[in-house]
Amino acid sequence: MPNQPFPKNVPALTHKLMALYGLPHLTHSMVILPLVLFIPSFYADDLGLPLASVGMAIAVSRLLDVFIDPFMGILSDRWHTRWGRRKPWLVVGTPLLILSTWMVFVPHESVSVAYLLIWTSLLFLSFTVFDLPYKAWGAELSTDYNERSRIAAWREAFGASGHILFLLILMIMGFLGYHGNREHLQVIALMVCVGLPVFVTLAVLKVPEKTSEQLNGLTHIGWSGMKLIFRNQAFMRTLVTLVLFGTGLMIQATLHKMVLKHIVGRPELFSPMILAETVASLACLPLWIGLSYKIGKHRTLTLAGLWIGLWSLTLPWVGHGDIELYVTLIVLRGSSLASIIFLSNSIAADVVDHDTLASGRQRTGFYFSLWGMAIKMAIGLGVFLGTSLPALYGFEPSVTIHSPATEFALMRIYGWLPCVIMLLGFPFMWNFPITREKQQELRTQIEARLK
Repeated sequence: MPNQPFPKNVPALTHKLMALYGLPHLTHSMVILPLVLFIPSFYADDLGLPLASVGMAIAVSRLLDVFIDPFMGILSDRWHTRWGRRKPWLVVGTPLLILSTWMVFVPHESVSVAYLLIWTSLLFLSFTVFDLPYKAWGAELSTDYNERSRIAAWREAFGASGHILFLLILMIMGFLGYHGNREHLQVIALMVCVGLPVFVTLAVLKVPEKTSEQLNGLTHIGWSGMKLIFRNQAFMRTLVTLVLFGTGLMIQATLHKMVLKHIVGRPELFSPMILAETVASLACLPLWIGLSYKIGKHRTLTLAGLWIGLWSLTLPWVGHGDIELYVTLIVLRGSSLASIIFLSNSIAADVVDHDTLASGRQRTGFYFSLWGMAIKMAIGLGVFLGTSLPALYGFEPSVTIHSPATEFALMRIYGWLPCVIMLLGFPFMWNFPITREKQQELRTQIEARLK
């Protein structure tokens, strides 16, 4: 696993290198999404645990990240080895991620809330060990404003392709009569266990890792370095936006399957619906990339979030049997999902440039750990709101028949609440301080101060 550092003036990355870097995300991306799409429904519907307790267990499992994520970020930035700073963590994190994924996705018939809490905590921990260095590695592969978007887009395209692959398999299982959450989760776990080690090996062996940037002049460490982070307006704006957008998306992801089963009445169409949404998101990715070239990544990200909110406004009017209307709204709403992810990661790399110039050293891992905490907090908050609020209005998945008032309350939480939450992100990103011109100015100053 030799490290192959780039020279200071990095040439444009080839499509092959971008593809090899993004390849692990084909299976790595399958880990977190089922925690909101399948796990709440599986542990509540199939295993009989209270819905609110399931949501609380997943939310509480996030608390460990408050301590682990920053530590992991600092360690990833500072632990220099002959193989690089980022690659060794992918090698260590892969078996840990495989074990914890299997335990959460393929539990015994009789489990407790404590079991779910313990293993989801370990799953999120191992995901951090893998995901944080992986995203930091990608952010450092290029210093170009638009090329960073292409790198992130390659990775997210593989992630979306992974979702398409497992959804196709789930559809085939459905045609064969296997509709249960347990069978679906077992297939996802098998795909992660088999595919992830192969793809990580290819990426680690073939894709170079850029050496850390150290600048001449004053270097800020310790408390003075921490103060720079919280004075970084671009960082604070991205942090708040990630929490808002992520929470809104996770509320809906948590409730997709329950809405299909209890409101629309066609639970067997869950996999085809999510497949159609994922294909639409992947197909529209070039359009969102092209738009980001014209108006900037930050404004494109804002419009992508507002696009989801716009179509979510109409969801509360979906009723029993409205499968065509419901699927159409979900596909239109989801056509910007992949763009939100890749644009967020590309913008994050620009924010790190701002900090590198201010602090005198590159702290990509630490910054991504803080964003990772925000995303995981959004996941926990979204799952918590998506389970506790419907329960507050009397909705329980184990109940066969619900009152019209309970169903409408569920659909308002499902449609209107995410729209309002995502709308709050507009003022934080529309006039974002790091434009393409500003990022190029930052890179010029960094290059002039490199040791």
